[in-house]
Amino acid sequence: MDAKCQAASAATEETLDPDDWASIERIAHRLIDDAIVHLRDVRQRPVWREMPRDVRSRYREPLPIDPLPIEAVMAAVADDIMPYPMGNVHPRFWAWYMGSGNLTGAFADFLAAIQGSNLGGGDHAAALVDQQVVDWCKQMVGLPPTASGTLTSGGSVANLIGLTVARNTMAEIDIRELGVAATEQPLRFYGSDQIHSCHRKAVETLGLGNRALRRIPTDTDFRIDISALRDAIAEDRASGLRPACIIANAGSVNTGAIDDLEALADLAAEQGLWFHVDGCIGALIAIAPRNRSLVAGLHRADSLALDPHKWLHAPFDVGCCLVKEAAAHRGAFATTPEYLETASRGLASGEWLYEYGLQTSRAFRALKIWMALKEHGVAKFGRLIDQNIDQAHYLARLVEAEPSLSLIAPTTINIVCFRYDPGGLDEPALKVLNTEIMLQLQEDGIAVLSDTTLRDHHCLRVAICNHRTRYEDIELLVGEIVRRGEILTGKR
Repeated sequence: MDAKCQAASAATEETLDPDDWASIERIAHRLIDDAIVHLRDVRQRPVWREMPRDVRSRYREPLPIDPLPIEAVMAAVADDIMPYPMGNVHPRFWAWYMGSGNLTGAFADFLAAIQGSNLGGGDHAAALVDQQVVDWCKQMVGLPPTASGTLTSGGSVANLIGLTVARNTMAEIDIRELGVAATEQPLRFYGSDQIHSCHRKAVETLGLGNRALRRIPTDTDFRIDISALRDAIAEDRASGLRPACIIANAGSVNTGAIDDLEALADLAAEQGLWFHVDGCIGALIAIAPRNRSLVAGLHRADSLALDPHKWLHAPFDVGCCLVKEAAAHRGAFATTPEYLETASRGLASGEWLYEYGLQTSRAFRALKIWMALKEHGVAKFGRLIDQNIDQAHYLARLVEAEPSLSLIAPTTINIVCFRYDPGGLDEPALKVLNTEIMLQLQEDGIAVLSDTTLRDHHCLRVAICNHRTRYEDIELLVGEIVRRGEILTGKR
């Protein structure tokens, strides 16, 4: 290209970088200031509020063709997005079991995006941070240093990865090469009737079908009935099926019930089955000084799923799957195309992290865990877990002390299931009443709860996984539920 053509080309070249870095610097400073105020004053805002119609209509605007000044874009974010969050950073958000984030983690996500690394693997700092965070997760739950692990988008994918390794290991054939149709004995997985719905999705995705997952009844504390489990395994063997995997709850999604992990590990060893623990609710209780005994036996898992975006309060999203046998883990996913071969030197000389999961392109999720653990130390996160469990038991005591409230399940960890019950109402009427109370609390921005049904009893469900929650919030909740219940039933 001659000089004249090169100059003309340069004049038309474009980039997404700003023309005026000084102006962007001022905007960035204001953005950080606003973000700090947003978190600092979160308690003064409603937990959730419905979006006005005119704001909602702006999400139907057509694809933008021409540019807007960045100031206008940021104004739209400030006006139309930030005031209408899901609410999980608020101290009175107690639904669907979500962590409440932390400011350092938000900084980390920003820095990770600025650095722009792909965590598929390679020899660079982000990959080493990823591996170190996985090692820290192993230490927290007691798995050996020789175990492997991978960070994921969340618990559903972490469980899917663990169950994939279980399927491949327990099949009598090379299932990656031949597929599940080639198995002579259909595989069977076992979990309680309280397991998370992601396990159904997992067995369906793995080509086993929903019927491959047997739901075992639970006891009065909503823990898997081990005698019934043993009978189911024997029955399936006698029918020519291949028992493969026990899925244990280290904290069930409905009630927080923790299965007897030691007994299940013993049974799995006796029967020659894979032992998978879904610890997305409660595995991190292992770092809580006063409650860690609740998850005794966690270290015996062949695979374990946990969620740092819950009790480590990493901003969404990040999950983790750990597998005791690293060779089995890698063997379930590894491929070696020419363009991803390991080199003896240079960028490609690092470990290929994509070989332990489904994604080749992987976000730098580890930084938000790494920075927060460095800043606060794991001991503080353990104390915060104990604090949430104490708060849940405090709520349970308030419920038991209030004649118009009744507990529907034992409170094991940080999930409380109860309802407003003034007496004299049947189950359908109680469901209507409690649902209305729940929706009023949500719509008025007081608190966000969820609900569930336990053995035909509908109830409210409070999952306290929030480092901002205070005892006064719990007292406010009980007072508001009773007040609204009395108004709705004509008692006030």
